[in-house]
Amino acid sequence: MKIGIVGLPNVGKSTLFNALTGARALVANYAFATIHPNMGVVPVPDKRLAALAKVVGTETLIPATVEFVDIAGLVKGASRGEGLGNQFLSHIREVDAILHVVRCFEDENIVYVGNGIDPIADYRTIEIELILADIAHLERRQAKLTKQAKGHAAEVLSELAMIERLLLHLNDEKPARSFIPSDAELHFM
Repeated sequence: MKIGIVGLPNVGKSTLFNALTGARALVANYAFATIHPNMGVVPVPDKRLAALAKVVGTETLIPATVEFVDIAGLVKGASRGEGLGNQFLSHIREVDAILHVVRCFEDENIVYVGNGIDPIADYRTIEIELILADIAHLERRQAKLTKQAKGHAAEVLSELAMIERLLLHLNDEKPARSFIPSDAELHFM
């Protein structure tokens, strides 16, 4: 599993990444200290692994792992390319899960991009940017499929219908993760 650590600049993403992975990624008091994502792999402890190795008769133990990706801070307007927006969004598409870090502490010594500590507003900023990026991605896919639909292939028309439903969902400011596809639409996701 690959987990992307996301949030606004200077909320503690790299600090959390270092704590989870034992890495020494740069932690700095300025926006965009992380430009390229930091990556770290952590083994998942499982007491059952040794017992299974005995049953199978092997000395080689290969634990499951989690890969953490410390992604550059996202700012309002990232879906339009603000800050490191396009880079951020390309990295976020590559992960299986998102770990969203929000700032809930005051410290005048740490630069903050907001107007005051407001975890809910910060959460919504990231959420909206991800929704806007999903909308842009789906609109590009929709345009491509519309050209293909001229032959009226049933599969293409079905995917277009699902995209239209998902776009309506996203335009209501609901994240893609809360969209419930039909059984027939699952393979498009």
